[in-house]
Amino acid sequence: MPAAEKIKVANVSDLVALVGKKVIVKGEEIGLFLTENNEIKAVNNVCPHKGGPLSEGTVSGDFIFCPLHDTKVDLCTGETPEEDYECVRTYEVEVVDGEVHICL
Repeated sequence: MPAAEKIKVANVSDLVALVGKKVIVKGEEIGLFLTENNEIKAVNNVCPHKGGPLSEGTVSGDFIFCPLHDTKVDLCTGETPEEDYECVRTYEVEVVDGEVHICL
């Protein structure tokens, strides 16, 4: 299996706690989130329920709530409590010298 490619997507200083940031990486829309614990999480930015932009949702703990229908998505696992919805893809994040990198 090839090694993951690390792509710089932002600086830590670009992120605001509990406010999502949308980035586009190789055609994929990704939501970045700085949690209240100063952890940076990255997930596919499209809600599996109605396709809402997760980066515009409300962050609470390790969860993001879709701005369209309040669907809850776990930022660590991509799982939703609703069995009918698919999981959201999560991305490994690395911070190097204040730069945020997504691993693809």
